[in-house]
Amino acid sequence: MELYKDILCTLLQNTAVEVRFPDLSLPCDFFGTVCYRTLKKIKAVIEDNTLDDPACFERIEKIMEIFEELDSKIPTRHDFG
Repeated sequence: MELYKDILCTLLQNTAVEVRFPDLSLPCDFFGTVCYRTLKKIKAVIEDNTLDDPACFERIEKIMEIFEELDSKIPTRHDFG
């Protein structure tokens, strides 16, 4: 649910907001269910402090930059300076 919040906050930061809920009905694919589950799994791997693979440092760094663009930072792993 944290990733949903991060994505929604990023979308709302640069948007005029009018909050209304009359007869709220969300489509089944509200955030692209499959994509969301995939991103959530990737984020969980990056947040797993038991994993250590220095050979993949650059790849992991690029993935973390993508999450940062979504304002979904991973502070426990992004201490590279």
